[in-house]
Amino acid sequence: MRVVIDLNVLVSALIVPSGPPAAVIRMWLDGKFTLLTCARHVNELRATLHKPRIADLIEPHKAGRLVNQVGKLAVDIDPLPRVERSSDPNDDYLLAPAEAGNADYLVTGDKGGLLDLDTHKGTRIISARDFAALFA
Repeated sequence: MRVVIDLNVLVSALIVPSGPPAAVIRMWLDGKFTLLTCARHVNELRATLHKPRIADLIEPHKAGRLVNQVGKLAVDIDPLPRVERSSDPNDDYLLAPAEAGNADYLVTGDKGGLLDLDTHKGTRIISARDFAALFA
């Protein structure tokens, strides 16, 4: 199974280590699915974790470890297609590796945007809670 995980899920996993986003990350690290990423995804993760309001909530070594894990363990998808589908153009970069990498799922907490799409070119877009339930 191939999966793209939105930054909001990755960051939430570090803030609330007992919630569904953290369960999704544990499943990835346990080898239950392959994480797909791209250079922009890793760069956005790094930048988001350095934002003061986020950095205040997460221990620096945990943030650094997650960035390193995504950078080293996830499958880097390149080249990426141009995608213009989301109501928020800043989310289109998540649809691109999902499309190019033939992802089965895109896991997000974006209730007003990506989740409303439901699917993109064969990729099902679901919440962390719904994705974690697939393994329950």
